[in-house]
Amino acid sequence: MKRTGVLNAELSGVLATLGHTDLLLVVDAGFPIPRTAHRVDLAIAEDLPSLTTVLDLVADEIIVEGVVVAEDVTTHNNPLADWLGQRFPGVPLSTRQHAEMLGELAGQAKAIVRTGAFNPWGNVGLICGVDVPRWFDEPGVIVPDYYRDRM
Repeated sequence: MKRTGVLNAELSGVLATLGHTDLLLVVDAGFPIPRTAHRVDLAIAEDLPSLTTVLDLVADEIIVEGVVVAEDVTTHNNPLADWLGQRFPGVPLSTRQHAEMLGELAGQAKAIVRTGAFNPWGNVGLICGVDVPRWFDEPGVIVPDYYRDRM
């Protein structure tokens, strides 16, 4: 039996398939998930599980090099914006129009994880990264300038 971390078999399997630059969406209960998307539905009831609980667990298991949210999060949902800044310090946060989150990004996501969150604009894209110090630790390998700040 797995001791810690994500115990849900389907979510654990999805996380294991993620690679550099893959997009994982963790969304609220009302997100219109496309029929063609790989859907991991964790929603049980209102706010079970919460968006931040799922994001915390997922972020403990993957490397996040970017966070994407709807523009409305930074202007109308300060609690979520502040939480994301604290949970992902130093990680660039970009914004998109809400319609892009529901359409274009949903189509680009490798998987979409539905939570039970009733949280306005509670849809967060996580862009997967690499553990730079581990990838560039071999003697003679030169770290590109764009990764130096992560060493």
